[in-house]
Amino acid sequence: MSEDINKGQLELGIRRSREKDRNFHLGGRSFYFFDFDDNIAFLTTPLVIFHKKTGEEIFLTSGDWAVYHSEIGQSGIYADYEIRFDDSTGSFRYFRDHTAEELQKLGRKKQIFVDDIEKVIQEPDLHWKGPSWQCFYHAAFNQRPVSLITARGHAPETIKAGIREFVNKKLLPLEPNYLSLFPVSHTPTRQLLGDQSLNFSTSVLKQKAIRASVEKAIEVYGYSPHHRFGMSEDDPKNIQMIVQELARLKIDYPEMSFFMIETFDGQFVKHEISERGLSTQSADHFAQLTLFDKNPHLS
Repeated sequence: MSEDINKGQLELGIRRSREKDRNFHLGGRSFYFFDFDDNIAFLTTPLVIFHKKTGEEIFLTSGDWAVYHSEIGQSGIYADYEIRFDDSTGSFRYFRDHTAEELQKLGRKKQIFVDDIEKVIQEPDLHWKGPSWQCFYHAAFNQRPVSLITARGHAPETIKAGIREFVNKKLLPLEPNYLSLFPVSHTPTRQLLGDQSLNFSTSVLKQKAIRASVEKAIEVYGYSPHHRFGMSEDDPKNIQMIVQELARLKIDYPEMSFFMIETFDGQFVKHEISERGLSTQSADHFAQLTLFDKNPHLS
């Protein structure tokens, strides 16, 4: 990506005026929750599956993983393969932090998440910007409270360092106003979410992280019936579980508004959560920016 393009994005941010939350005049705030991969950005970080007999490795993209992971080892084209859980040698080894010695063996100088972001943002925007990028940019620019809830297992500070690369390259005007960071495969984060035995699924951990983030929002910003919460997620199984948790939150806080933003296969579909089910609408070009805000031309 050229420096002119990078500068242009930052200059656009400087010319814009910051907008207050949609319900700010009523005491409400808008809270933006994001999965990272295939939502904010498409990275090249691979997941690895292993042939059950030979140990042959196959590398999958995060998009492939969202489609096939529920049938790996059971049916379909990956029936003869398996997921291995060792953090150093297994399926998710590139989604974890490493010691300096381990990074050297992998041919890396920085933690993989940071390194992968540095590499991908050298490519044209359309190669790496995810379906929720503009929504993420809008949240950062206006300093909306942001929570990152990702299946990755990096430390929260590594996630922040990776996001900081967007700021360093002038792709974001400033760092997000972090409400919470939950990389739910990170062992201390799992334990913080109550998974002391480390046996909760990613979907369950994301449910717990969403509830913890909503409770943190109320703790930090106070209770208001006019608060609005939206979660961007691409994995179909996670979406189903997240909708269940948002519905429970809607029952607990019936006056607040909750949204599920479905980004599977590059879509951007917004569901408003009600106590009876989902109200669905497909997004147009500006819908990412009108998720919570009145002006549809903030970009």
